[in-house]
Amino acid sequence: MGMIVSKVKAFIADEDGVTAIEYGLIAALIGVVIVASAGDIGTRIKKTFEFIRDSLPANPGK
Repeated sequence: MGMIVSKVKAFIADEDGVTAIEYGLIAALIGVVIVASAGDIGTRIKKTFEFIRDSLPANPGK
């Protein structure tokens, strides 16, 4: 019984797996932020080009 308790205590004290999980969660969060930012930037760029398109004369040279 004492061997099982010592194995459980050693498993709980082992932080290598916890660190890997934390790094994975941080990487996932960074990915979510990048995707959200890219969508917002894409929308702003599209609106800018539409504004430029709408500001140009309809029939240049006529």
